[in-house]
Amino acid sequence: MVVPAQAEELTGLAMHGNPKYSANFTHLDYANPDAPKGGTYKQAAIGTFYNLNPYAIKGKAAQGLNLVYDRLMQRVWDEPFTMYPLIAEKVDIPEDRSALTVYINPAAKFHDGSPITAEDVLFSFETLRESGRPNMRRIYKLADEAKIIDERTVYFHFGNGYDRETVMIFAMMPVLSKNWWAGKEFDSTLLEIPVLNGPYRIAEVDPGRRIVYERVPDYWAKDLPVNVGHYNADKIVYDYYRDDTVAFEAFKSGDLDFRRESDAGKWATAYDFPAIKSGDIVAEALPHGRPERVRSLIFNTRRPPFDDRSVREALGYVLDFNWINTNLYHGQYKRISSFFPNASLAASGKPGEAELALLTPWKDSLPADIFGPAWQPPHAKDQRAQRENLRKADTLLQDSGWIVKDGKRVHQDTGAPFKFEIMLDSPEDEKLALSFINGLKRLGIDANVRVLDTAAFRGRLNEYDFDMVLYHWTNSLSPGTEQMLYWSCESANQPARWNFPGICHPAVDSLAQGIANAKDYAALTAHAHALDRILTWGYYTIPLYYAGADYAAYRNFLRHPDKTPLYGMVLETWWINAKDH
Repeated sequence: MVVPAQAEELTGLAMHGNPKYSANFTHLDYANPDAPKGGTYKQAAIGTFYNLNPYAIKGKAAQGLNLVYDRLMQRVWDEPFTMYPLIAEKVDIPEDRSALTVYINPAAKFHDGSPITAEDVLFSFETLRESGRPNMRRIYKLADEAKIIDERTVYFHFGNGYDRETVMIFAMMPVLSKNWWAGKEFDSTLLEIPVLNGPYRIAEVDPGRRIVYERVPDYWAKDLPVNVGHYNADKIVYDYYRDDTVAFEAFKSGDLDFRRESDAGKWATAYDFPAIKSGDIVAEALPHGRPERVRSLIFNTRRPPFDDRSVREALGYVLDFNWINTNLYHGQYKRISSFFPNASLAASGKPGEAELALLTPWKDSLPADIFGPAWQPPHAKDQRAQRENLRKADTLLQDSGWIVKDGKRVHQDTGAPFKFEIMLDSPEDEKLALSFINGLKRLGIDANVRVLDTAAFRGRLNEYDFDMVLYHWTNSLSPGTEQMLYWSCESANQPARWNFPGICHPAVDSLAQGIANAKDYAALTAHAHALDRILTWGYYTIPLYYAGADYAAYRNFLRHPDKTPLYGMVLETWWINAKDH
């Protein structure tokens, strides 16, 4: 199947169907093709950086490096997962997606003017397969053959373990300059500016303090449909701050031009300073349609008593979300009820015919609840309702052998106390955890909080060395191979995966694999709905909250398109109104 750059519907790489653009595709709905070029804007980055190579394991990479590295093909942000030509002018893929032939655009070039060739693509593949980030190594090692056909053509064939998404991920491969990297160690700290190929180049580097990107005026791909209306600022500056509190003060004082707010409480209470009131700064909540992070209190089912589903269900009644949302987050959040929150991939109502076909073969080993209405978290509109929730929790615990003796929850057979630790990586989450702990105390359960530094937290998380952890998963509108890393039996038994609860069930394995191999979006959606039912009714987590919008504050000279894409705001499509700057 051939996928030309601008000639026919791009069904070849529309991952699950749903192609949208065809021969008259000239620009994206969420980008303004008439946006003026020019100007500079600054935003904050937190912490430090000491690497200009975002694909190496070692070193902390600078913010914004996506602006300087182009890929074979480019995603657009109002479709779940569709690829459009960039460095690759076109590609061939067979019906079974077992191979990918890349035809390089003859106009593609690096910033030094040298052409991008098949040698560069093959070098990029080999380098990232051996020395790139772990996810790159894993996916690129699925190719059992890679060869140059001619100066502008490269062929990849996939071996055991590939799925329908493999060709998509290969198409997102960044392309490095073989000539520049020759003789250099890839997996090391890099502060020398390499030969790059994106819409911006690195203009200034002050390690740990600042990085400045400037637009490439003769960027070879600026008129390709995927780029029209993008990359409008002449310069983009990232100034580094030691923490977000300092960065916020810098924004308020006028040292920064754009800020993305992640704290709903701060959004509700802190954006009333003079520049907001005068109109010099605009604060705006921009709704989106992407799945939000699945932020949760996660049970480690490898350890008792959390290997008991009823115990996990009981503790779900303890969290008083209404109180937490009102008192800690000013009512800004919605409760998570799915592993695909804020998206159509979330299960709803009773299982449909397609879902039942996927679930029924496993019926004898699944809870009956899965075949009824979609799971909803416990709700308490007031303290009276919350007391009723605690009574339900008490009943479930007693039925599981956990009784109250002398005011303490103990196991009726062993006398062992019900106690556990909640592991956190941020002091900001302590108030939420302590609210949960206060509810647990009313049930006689002894829980404590431990806040760890980043290194210690990551080490224990990777080894699954915790009772309960506050953490998250991230899903897209086109979930794929990562679902096996999240939920499979294999990942449950391997360190440094993302199956934090230790889920292991053949139905989950089958559905997660089926998502990656789905042949159209309807099949993918059915698999996601079915998987969502098993995960939610399994009570593997106590889901927390999401916003459903991007919180952005910016100087009034910045403008954005009227339409926000499905995945949320795309800052590359914003522009500067010169007369207000």
